[in-house]
Amino acid sequence: MKSSRLRGQEPELSKYEYAWVFFHPIAAIKLNSIKKQCAVIYTTFKSDERLDTYSNGGKLDAYRHVFYMAAFSQKIKSTKVKKLGIAHEKNNYHHFLKSETEFGDPADSVSSVMDLKNNILGIEIGSSNKKISLSQLSEQVIAAILSGKAAVLKRDPDGNFINCENKGIDLSMYSKKWFVPKCLVASDYISE
Repeated sequence: MKSSRLRGQEPELSKYEYAWVFFHPIAAIKLNSIKKQCAVIYTTFKSDERLDTYSNGGKLDAYRHVFYMAAFSQKIKSTKVKKLGIAHEKNNYHHFLKSETEFGDPADSVSSVMDLKNNILGIEIGSSNKKISLSQLSEQVIAAILSGKAAVLKRDPDGNFINCENKGIDLSMYSKKWFVPKCLVASDYISE
């Protein structure tokens, strides 16, 4: 639903996510419970000084993807969680086609690759830490992000996206374009 995504509320499930739920109903029930617990922790980390404040393309964005996927992977088979992440990114592409935004920005190809990479990192962390609490898992996720294991989009010191040659990107030139020349970097990148 377009209006709910624009207001920043949780969007309705896409046909891809519905398909995932249809084929994994027990996992979907577990996931809903885990998601609620994660939301509480994520809300507290939105202002964590160790992360930035970028909900699109930054360490906060990476944290959201890595943490949720790690938490899901503690209780659900990693292959199922990976399929869910792929379904979500397909949904983002279709929202892009409808000119809808997520966290105030349109999706693009590099952001989608970033999300998929961070999802995989989350699955690895969760799969190898099945017995720890969500707060301990959150700390492991932050440590992974700060050590550069996650992916973020390159920005200048003012927070503007830059390409891999450190040139500013005029996003108005890429309105309604899926391929934007943003640059994917390790999450320990420091803008100069």
